[in-house]
Amino acid sequence: MASNSCQSKFRSNVLSCLDYKTGKFIIAESKIVGTLYRVIQLSIIGYLVGYVFLSKKSYQAKEESIQSAVITKLKGVAVTNTAVSGRMVWEPVDYVIPPQGEEVFFIVTNFIETPKQKLGNCAESPNVPEGHCKGDKDCAKGESVKAGHGVRTGRCLRDNGKSSGMCEIYSWCPVESCHQPQDGHKHMSILREAENFTIFIKNFIQFPKFSFSKANVQDTADKYHLKKCHYDELLEPYCPIFRLGDIVYQTGHSFQDMALMGGSIGILIKWKCDLDRDPSECKPRYNFTRLDINASTESTGFNFRHARYYKNESGEVYRTQFKVYGIRINIMVYSLFCIFYYIILFILCIFMDLVLLQGTWLCDWILLYLMKKREFYKDWKFENIKKYGIYNKYLPEECQECAKLSSRQRVATLKNLKYKIYIDLFNTFLVTT
Repeated sequence: MASNSCQSKFRSNVLSCLDYKTGKFIIAESKIVGTLYRVIQLSIIGYLVGYVFLSKKSYQAKEESIQSAVITKLKGVAVTNTAVSGRMVWEPVDYVIPPQGEEVFFIVTNFIETPKQKLGNCAESPNVPEGHCKGDKDCAKGESVKAGHGVRTGRCLRDNGKSSGMCEIYSWCPVESCHQPQDGHKHMSILREAENFTIFIKNFIQFPKFSFSKANVQDTADKYHLKKCHYDELLEPYCPIFRLGDIVYQTGHSFQDMALMGGSIGILIKWKCDLDRDPSECKPRYNFTRLDINASTESTGFNFRHARYYKNESGEVYRTQFKVYGIRINIMVYSLFCIFYYIILFILCIFMDLVLLQGTWLCDWILLYLMKKREFYKDWKFENIKKYGIYNKYLPEECQECAKLSSRQRVATLKNLKYKIYIDLFNTFLVTT
């Protein structure tokens, strides 16, 4: 018997997999659950419509990979008058390094000049710790001086009566001057006019995926337009000519301080365009940031050295070394392009429907498991209808043996109640209409 019971139960479970389950709509007059359901619905719809669709525009395809080119050109003239080189005119070929017009370049604003250096023997600079000595044994011949200017010759050069001196080196002599840049108002080698130098930044962008290309310069009938305009976000958004002093000011720093010790500035060109709108609304935005600021004041600033070489009448080579301070410009391009894409919208709509179903599931769970009348709701929510079972509710209540009747016997019993069935069905029709 036990085995037959197990087989019957197993067969019933297997066959139940073939049952079809369909939804049943029940109106539960619970204001608490109804209010909760509407709040959940409105919250989900508000989030999806307000944030996902309107704010983030998630129905659009987005593209950040860009083909970009940057061309730069500087203009401006400065004059310096130093005791070493006298009066000197600086043009872009003198103060822009490199001069090719790349997206990374350096503008000289200050310099320390060491003229007429020739190859020979001379004392190492007192500013080099490894160059100090008390005797020749401290200056091993042929060894280079750490952080110095040349190679030791084996001699220690001392002034009369002094116990210590400086190692003699083979280098470009005299070695670099040891003085530091002075205050901009006193230091005559500073390029004061550099504040008015202009930088022309031309940027081309292209998105092959969207077959879209644009530049930050617009064609105009006035061929002198770029010679007299300056960038203004509202009035001249397509005139990418910037005054160097204005760029430094946008970073929140003083031009005189940066011109004295140098610095590094990043210029970010931002293209954030919605291709569903008119292309004229796709405009570049510029952000300016100083990059060399950190906790250590010793590492703030920017400088490097270069030299200009000459030959005298006898063919001897000499040079003038420049330790130049200035502003290093690094131009970066960022882009984000968006356009309507119907597949994304279709996926979002499906997601929205699925999320809304979770509100129904939550309210059903509250009705069936948390409410006081949960058993009553379960009886109405879940109903197993077998063949002829739809008529079971019309069987008389006093029929105690009805559960034992076969389907044919139940139908026969129902024939005697057909008039009652018709009346009930008619009343149901009147109520529903």
